Amino acid sequence: MKIDIIISADDIKEEKIKNKTVVIIDMLRATSVIVTAMNNGCNYVIPVTNIEEAKNIVKNSREKYVLGGERNAKKIDGFDFSNSPLEYKKNIAEDKILVMTTTNGTKAINRAVAAKNLLIGALINAKAVAEKILKLKDDVVIINAGTDSQFSIDDFICSGYIIECILNNKEVELSDIAITAQYVYKQNSDIISFVKKAKHYNTLINLGLEEDLRYCCKKDIIDYVPEYKKGRIL
Repeated sequence: MKIDIIISADDIKEEKIKNKTVVIIDMLRATSVIVTAMNNGCNYVIPVTNIEEAKNIVKNSREKYVLGGERNAKKIDGFDFSNSPLEYKKNIAEDKILVMTTTNGTKAINRAVAAKNLLIGALINAKAVAEKILKLKDDVVIINAGTDSQFSIDDFICSGYIIECILNNKEVELSDIAITAQYVYKQNSDIISFVKKAKHYNTLINLGLEEDLRYCCKKDIIDYVPEYKKGRIL
């Protein structure tokens, strides 16, 4: 098994991911939202890249949908909820279809649909992601959604932790960037102290979203791995 990392949604190329298991990470906050909503009984998630597409999906049967997402970390006008995982509690998510669009995360998902398997990962389900990867036994590409098409510290250290969980169970071949991510995690296992240096972390702090950050930086609180198939995350 080989493991590689792509550092932003804009760097995804089909030849890098075809016939491989891909993990999408946008821990602050899109993939943390998806994992949380699915764990709280959401039927499935439809990730879309633009606002109008999201609104068009829900317009004819509004009662069965939840419309969520953000632009520049803020709730979109006319949407039910923002991109805060804390909003998608059981009484909100259960038996609903979440249609969501975000600046980075849903873009990364839609650009990676050529993958053999497309998993949704975050720090909150990292160990479960590692276990799923080990069962699938394919070569792996971990895609960091990034921040505004740029490298992000938060997604990178999350990748490093997932790799660490895999290495605790199996010897694998790591690319140079995967080795670096695992090293960064090993040197900074107190995730939140390291992630505080990230640009996007500080954007969320300035918006008063400290509780979101504390939640998204927790390790392994959910034992569930959503998977994208034919336009839906199941």
